[in-house]
Amino acid sequence: MKFCSECGAGVTLKIPDGDALYRHVCDHCHTIHYQNPKVIVGCIVEWEDRVLMCKRSIEPRHGLWTLPAGYMENGETTAQGAARETLEEANAVVEIGEIYALYNVPHINQVYVLYRAQLLDLNFGPTSESSEVKLCHEADIPWDHLAFATVRNTLQHYYADRKAGQYQFHVGTIERGVRKGDKPT
Repeated sequence: MKFCSECGAGVTLKIPDGDALYRHVCDHCHTIHYQNPKVIVGCIVEWEDRVLMCKRSIEPRHGLWTLPAGYMENGETTAQGAARETLEEANAVVEIGEIYALYNVPHINQVYVLYRAQLLDLNFGPTSESSEVKLCHEADIPWDHLAFATVRNTLQHYYADRKAGQYQFHVGTIERGVRKGDKPT
């Protein structure tokens, strides 16, 4: 950040009085510009014994598979954002259920909130964000072509919970360069 979004003057990176972290502070109007993590919201969309997967047609991770998810917008709840992202990525209408997983991804300043959701009908398909959308049985999940560690972890927990007959809330942290469940290369 070089300029203040309030007045346009230059900013300096410094620790404001009473704070413990470096912040961009306006040299003219003294506005402190906080930078906070982005919230990603999405769904494990269920239809009978299958889940809805999207093949990304946008970066990052173009061409890899994911659950429908994306950035939460101002003025919406996490559940509203998860439903909107599912519509945007899979043209699918869902009924949002309980929060299923929360992942901290501190090295890229993100927090993921993923819900379980029920697909309301089979009228879904590709959008500008997904080149392919399909319902997958567990055996059909493209495990070697998943876009994000958060998706891999969520699906691993989901299938383990389903086998156990009880769904639990999962919380975790994805560390830089570590993708739980990845095969060593």
